[in-house]
Amino acid sequence: MKNERTGLSRIINAFSFSMKGLKFCYQSEAAFKQELWLSIVLMPLAFLLGESSVDKVLLIVPIFLVLIVEVLNSAIESVVDRIGNEYHVLSGAAKDMGSAAVWLSLTLLVISWLIILI
Repeated sequence: MKNERTGLSRIINAFSFSMKGLKFCYQSEAAFKQELWLSIVLMPLAFLLGESSVDKVLLIVPIFLVLIVEVLNSAIESVVDRIGNEYHVLSGAAKDMGSAAVWLSLTLLVISWLIILI
């Protein structure tokens, strides 16, 4: 039987891995770094500009979504790059689809902010 962490030990361990992943993403992915700094600017603005609690949530959720999608896109790129440097149509498609997901999340952010603030 595998010796697995349970309870608080598992949560602490998972948190440590998550922070390690965010640190790696910040250090190695320029897009994530830019989006993180954008989120640092937009978060306080969401609290200032949102008139209601619902508005604030609807302004904040797309910010987190952009960061989440960028982390997943970076993970896809890392796995594809780990497999090999030679071009393969499926590797290119995977990277392009990850990029498309980031673009869609950024589009959602812009549309959400425009609708709520205008």
